Amino acid sequence: MSNVFIAFQANEESRPIVDAIIVDNPEAVVVYSPGLVKIDAPNRIVINRETIEEEVGREYDLQEIHLNLVTLSGNIDEDDDQLTLSWNH
Repeated sequence: MSNVFIAFQANEESRPIVDAIIVDNPEAVVVYSPGLVKIDAPNRIVINRETIEEEVGREYDLQEIHLNLVTLSGNIDEDDDQLTLSWNH
């Protein structure tokens, strides 16, 4: 089992994104550092547009996630509704 991760700038714009990721990935672990929020999870992280929209209270284009993205680890599978990080084995 390998971990994947995604990290964002620690700011108000990222907070609802991180909250949404935790809702959809209860096994994920969040590490807060000065200026950075890193989310680790075993095997995969699924980011759902709909969950982010519930957290931000408006329509959300998943491309907006890149505005505060710092780095990630894993293979990306992305469409208009979902972004998934995983290691293809």
